[in-house]
Amino acid sequence: MKKGAYLLFAILAITMLGGSAFAQILPPILPCLSPGDCSYYFVTYYSNANTTGAPDATLRIINDGASGGVEVEGTNPGGYMWADIYVFDDSEELQDCCSCYITSDGLLSESVNKQLVNPAIELTGRAEINRGVIKIVSDYDGNPTNIVPFASLRGWMTHVQATSTTVGATTPFPSVGKSPFYVSEDLLADSNLSVSEAEALDESCSLAITLGSGYGVCSCTLEDHDF
Repeated sequence: MKKGAYLLFAILAITMLGGSAFAQILPPILPCLSPGDCSYYFVTYYSNANTTGAPDATLRIINDGASGGVEVEGTNPGGYMWADIYVFDDSEELQDCCSCYITSDGLLSESVNKQLVNPAIELTGRAEINRGVIKIVSDYDGNPTNIVPFASLRGWMTHVQATSTTVGATTPFPSVGKSPFYVSEDLLADSNLSVSEAEALDESCSLAITLGSGYGVCSCTLEDHDF
């Protein structure tokens, strides 16, 4: 009995120590107050950005209102949440980052060409960037260099696809012309925010803002101004 008790105690101690150590290195994550989807990290891609003849793509994010349940007097008025946005090029290099606030039940709409992949704001200023990855964190603090995840944001992204099939020829408006592109829209993909990933996003964004001398920072559309 004693051996069994000692073994059980040892297992519990190791479990508690391991859990404690693991908790210490995780980014601070506020508890999810909803029985629904508690995701707070999302990824998507962009393609054919700043491409002649191609339409602009749009990133849209809404605040589902869950953040209103954790308001503290004098802080986070209106259940604000922030979408921490990190834009990478096809060489896996961060080009810009920003944090855009969204009030409860609000809508944020971001133009890929004008606000996320614009040579005027990119860290390297490369005009030829037209494809890459966008990562979004649902953040309670509004600082893209110090992530505080909290599940409250959901988003969609339009994607500009190139095709050999021209569109417009069979439409009732042939004057619109033909285009080798079409647009689809998808939910942002749920992903896993590991410790190393959170640290990499924090550090990369901090370096972009610090060393960019005005570059490396994306801009935010006024809330509920869609296009």
